[in-house]
Amino acid sequence: MNASSEFLRDLDFETWQLVAYKSPLFEDKLILRVIGYPGNLRIDHPTDLRVESGRKQWLLDDKTLLNVELANDGRQAAAEFDLDELIKNLDKNRPLRLSLSGVFSELPVPPFVVKEWRSIN
Repeated sequence: MNASSEFLRDLDFETWQLVAYKSPLFEDKLILRVIGYPGNLRIDHPTDLRVESGRKQWLLDDKTLLNVELANDGRQAAAEFDLDELIKNLDKNRPLRLSLSGVFSELPVPPFVVKEWRSIN
């Protein structure tokens, strides 16, 4: 699998597109792009993405400003995060909870999406 693209809803019923892919900009690391609907909000950068699964927690680095295309996009409705380290630390397709300060408080990610992310090569 080369990439994963899924639409998920946060606990406020807002829809987000999550795209995971290997980025040549970041030495082929696995990157997670979170996309909201332009006009609904603006995502300030840098803002790390908090990920929780059970008692485990991770903070994913905001890489958005290193992507010239996204950095110059006036809509500011997308953000990119380094997903590589998280995926290397997961040994199962566990459900995850994402939170992005000032944007969404909880976005549940089901195991089938985690499985897709883990299968990207």
